[in-house]
Amino acid sequence: MSVTVRVPAKVNLHLGVGGTRPDGYHELVSVFQSVSLFDTVTATGAPELSVTVAGEDTAAVPADHRNLAARAAALLAERIGVEPGVHLHIDKRIPVAGGMAGGSADAAAAIVACAALWGLEPDHEALHEVAVQVGSDVAFALLGGTAIGTGRGENLTPLTHCGRFHWVFALAHEGLSTPRVFVECDRLRAEAGTPPPEGPALDPAADFEAALASGDPARLAALLRNDLQGAALTIRPELADTLGSGLAAGALGALVSGSGPTCAFLVRDEEAARTVAAALVASGHCRSVRTAHGPVDGPAARVTTATDTTGTDRSSLYISQGAA
Repeated sequence: MSVTVRVPAKVNLHLGVGGTRPDGYHELVSVFQSVSLFDTVTATGAPELSVTVAGEDTAAVPADHRNLAARAAALLAERIGVEPGVHLHIDKRIPVAGGMAGGSADAAAAIVACAALWGLEPDHEALHEVAVQVGSDVAFALLGGTAIGTGRGENLTPLTHCGRFHWVFALAHEGLSTPRVFVECDRLRAEAGTPPPEGPALDPAADFEAALASGDPARLAALLRNDLQGAALTIRPELADTLGSGLAAGALGALVSGSGPTCAFLVRDEEAARTVAAALVASGHCRSVRTAHGPVDGPAARVTTATDTTGTDRSSLYISQGAA
């Protein structure tokens, strides 16, 4: 039996960064939104744990135990007391090292796929526990939609009343290391003599939730914020040109997505998305451009049965995106 899970990328509508915690992570408050750019992970029973990767930027994705999907599968197997006998095949479409949580999305997909392969219910507590253990963004990738995340991002409050928003994403020529961006953020704050807030807040939270519920992109654009953006622009000054090009073409709001270097542009509608995308391509400031919408759901299950040409019944489980 094989299990295939399609899982979306994310964009941070708000990313407030506080001080460093005793565990080495920074205290965060984030508003996550899943968007319609997807990776696909297929889990197949095998003698041992292994990973293969296909698609875009695969040279930058480890195909061994360092891969977050492989780590997630191993931790889930350990948590439920089974051998981690599974082959994971990852088809990449989410930008690698682009601030859109592609690695975390793959880990979430591996958790869901392996859970189905090993007979766990989709709401089993082990899935969330392992997601939190693997990485800060994995719990949200498991959930999808739109949510406020606190702590290091793993404490989630879903925002169920949310309109549909249109995005344009400009992919940079090179990736950015998330740890490097956080280190640079700390350095810039120390250099400026500006201590990080002890507990960053979503301020004002009520305005943010109302803007999301209204579905008005102009109202939401006014609230976009990323405390890591200054650090990303210091490391990659050329990203300022990308942001400027998108805004000049009519984007309502723009920010670096997460730790970067992908630049995200909130636009009014699909027509505006096409206009901004064309302008970004023409600018030459980015490697490629994608359009997408959000929010979209996290993985949802659908079971199918296949029969091969010999007449042998072969059960397969396909887990697909619920709403897109």
